[in-house]
Amino acid sequence: MSNLDGDRLPVDPHAGHDRSGGGHGWMMIVCCIPMIVIAVVLVATGVVGIGYVLVALMCLAMMALMMRGMDHGDGQGS
Repeated sequence: MSNLDGDRLPVDPHAGHDRSGGGHGWMMIVCCIPMIVIAVVLVATGVVGIGYVLVALMCLAMMALMMRGMDHGDGQGS
């Protein structure tokens, strides 16, 4: 890309990308599901106490809050 003088213009690396939808945030939250499943299995088999499920759920809640509150620099943050 160049202007009328032939100088190269800086290229915006985010140009043409649609930032709507929040797919990355959902993907990060979905990545917490195996942790919760493992915690439930460990509690069900008696290896650990119920507190481990609570810790896993709190981790999921913290991840959701961080993804919701993250500002991507384009004014679409909360």
